[in-house]
Amino acid sequence: MNRELTMHDLVIAGIAMAAGLLAAFLLRMLLRWLGKHADRTRWTGDEVIVAALRTVVPWAAVVAGAAAAAAALPLTRTVHRNVNQGLTVLLILVVTIAAARMVAGLIRTVTQARSGVAGSATIFVNITRVVVLAIGCLVVLQTLGISIAPLLTALGVGGLAVALALQDTLANLFAGIHILASKTVQPGDYIRLSSGEEGYVTDINWRQTTVRNLSNNLVIIPNGQLAGTNMTNYNRPEQDLTILLQAGVAYDSDLEHVERVTMEVIAEVMTEITGAMPDHEPAVRFHTFGDSRIGFTIILGVGEFSDQFRIKHEFIKRLHKRYREEGIRIPSPTRTVALQQGAVSIPQQRGAEIVVEPGEIPSARLD
Repeated sequence: MNRELTMHDLVIAGIAMAAGLLAAFLLRMLLRWLGKHADRTRWTGDEVIVAALRTVVPWAAVVAGAAAAAAALPLTRTVHRNVNQGLTVLLILVVTIAAARMVAGLIRTVTQARSGVAGSATIFVNITRVVVLAIGCLVVLQTLGISIAPLLTALGVGGLAVALALQDTLANLFAGIHILASKTVQPGDYIRLSSGEEGYVTDINWRQTTVRNLSNNLVIIPNGQLAGTNMTNYNRPEQDLTILLQAGVAYDSDLEHVERVTMEVIAEVMTEITGAMPDHEPAVRFHTFGDSRIGFTIILGVGEFSDQFRIKHEFIKRLHKRYREEGIRIPSPTRTVALQQGAVSIPQQRGAEIVVEPGEIPSARLD
């Protein structure tokens, strides 16, 4: 000490410390009030920022009070420097952790807003969090007087060895970054791979992509495999899609009547069923003179991939009921049995025939 410690010094130090604690309490109450107002806004980023400030600002007030208390005490120069250095390191660590959480939260908010579905691209979240924490650690070392140049050199040499040992992991990492940067796949998209896997993308992290299929099971796909395979994305460039339904009517049907009735059923389904697109222009297109029917295609619009199953279900039920009410016949395949002396010949639809010797009973059903 430069001089003797007096009661006046202790009182001043206590007042400074109490002032810091009181300021921390008041600032925390103020930020809590701001947080309630942030919850009412549409943008969730302000909630992340306020949450980070609620961590940093009270600690900054406490550190300022402790520094003022230390300055009021008759400490030696070395002790005073060590106290200030320790408080600075503590404040840097708090700021670093809060900054890492804030940046990660903002990136998560942006990715969720882009995907439109509750999902997150954790590869960017994890990378930014690690980068912010690494920068904070380097600043702490520099504050403590430790030279970071040799450390960076050692990390560079060691990083080369690690890169050689983790080629597959790094390949998946950069494949995930490429997938997200190119916007070919985003969390919330419905994809189907050439190998058969399909479902909604729920997450893309540093190694793998998680896909939730329609049976609510998770499929884990390495990023390298996802980037190197043929893939269909049903949400790009637009989420809505067109589905085709095949149907057929008898040859004696009035095709104008069939088309009019079918369009009425389409209009009914498009306006009443959730997931349908009333603004999409439907169509009925006759295209084939089949063996027993005139085939046609029904073109419908749905909001997203999973909606098509509900739309098909309701449309087929209503169309079948309406055809029965209107007397429109949907024929089944027919077969002609030709009886010959000495044998029974049953021509098949594809040109083949079954010959049954006299006395035998053919097993085919005769319509």
